[in-house]
Amino acid sequence: MSRPLVAVVGRANVGKSTLVNRLLGRREAIEHPESGVTRDRRAYDAEWNGVPFSVVDTGGWEPRAKGLTAKVAEQAARAVREAELILFVVDAETGATNDDLAVARSLRTIEIPVVVVANKVDSAAREREIGGLQRLGFGEPLPISALHGRGAGELLDIVAATVKGTRSRETERKEVSVAIAGRPNVGKSSLFNRLVGDERSIVHDVPGTTRDTVDTIAELGGKRYRFVDTAGMRRRTRDAKGPEYYGLVRSLRAIDEVDVVLIVIDANERATEQDQKIAARVAESGRAAVIVLNKWDLVDAEYADAIADDTREMLRFIPWAPIVRTSAKTKRGVNKIAPELEAALSSWQKRVPTAALNAWLRDATELVPLGSTTRSRPTRIKYMTQASTRPPTFALFASGSITAPALRALERRLRERFGFEGTPVRFAVRKSGKRAV
Repeated sequence: MSRPLVAVVGRANVGKSTLVNRLLGRREAIEHPESGVTRDRRAYDAEWNGVPFSVVDTGGWEPRAKGLTAKVAEQAARAVREAELILFVVDAETGATNDDLAVARSLRTIEIPVVVVANKVDSAAREREIGGLQRLGFGEPLPISALHGRGAGELLDIVAATVKGTRSRETERKEVSVAIAGRPNVGKSSLFNRLVGDERSIVHDVPGTTRDTVDTIAELGGKRYRFVDTAGMRRRTRDAKGPEYYGLVRSLRAIDEVDVVLIVIDANERATEQDQKIAARVAESGRAAVIVLNKWDLVDAEYADAIADDTREMLRFIPWAPIVRTSAKTKRGVNKIAPELEAALSSWQKRVPTAALNAWLRDATELVPLGSTTRSRPTRIKYMTQASTRPPTFALFASGSITAPALRALERRLRERFGFEGTPVRFAVRKSGKRAV
């Protein structure tokens, strides 16, 4: 069982995301004066007076919307159907608009408690002006200023009292977390929806549709995963502005925090410089990775091998990451992702016994020149041990420095002997100051 869901809904630009952050007591949802910044629905865990619940931020709900806006509205409607309590946010400065009345009519058709939250009420004088909101049909509205916190405690009391005991969280299991990262419009959200088996992320042909990270727990190949759909990364953080900046920061943070990253590339456009930067970030953060060449159904068979070879060359600094060819649109190859994820995770967590490592080391160092000590004596490695996993990190106790080419050669031989496909491998050289025997 999951925590009780509290859906925050309303038309665009009434302060829903600001209210979500106020309820959480921390800045999680993206706030920006631009209308329609929030698109996908996203849940955040919260607690008040010992009562746990999840707050679901949604995009603007416009009942007569079309195109991308209609998809945003559908996500809000789905959040409502899954909730135990609905916070219907209205802008007290403008009063009830025709869109507010249309949303109210939709909410009255469901048997879920609704609290009308009159936002932007910054003073006691303003409270006297919100009586007209009763025509929405949900009783007395609750005045609040999400920006300044006025009335937030009272609202939280109402939320806790309403959802208390409705559902309780079962003993938590730590799911494997997987980020789906890549440039805009390469099919990340389509792939995300295929993997979780639900239209959880908005899919549209407008590049940059996903503005924030969206995560869902799903079972794949008999194993539970927490999949995180990230915003498309098209430029450096310092060059991004507004909502794009916040989405980019969240995406980079997601890469740093998950276990495995699916690096999604449009097979028709092949790997680009931006794909290289994303892959470099994955490697630097020490995450396991699988490269997904998506939209493979559009690839001419004549160029298939060349595209795969070109991708491998462009991402040659992560040669350990396997490549899967998929089409999220047709489901082709999507079933191959689960085995690669499992293999990459296994490698990322693998630990090799010290005895086995040193038996391998004796043979490996005979073939690899390591460098020289300050006295021009050849460097020798006394022994090695695995210091940690996630990613696998090995401590080499040596009599002197080891050259970068030698470390790369040792890594290749280590992988040949013990595997480690799908994960970076790190070495930490510790000089003993004495010549090894």
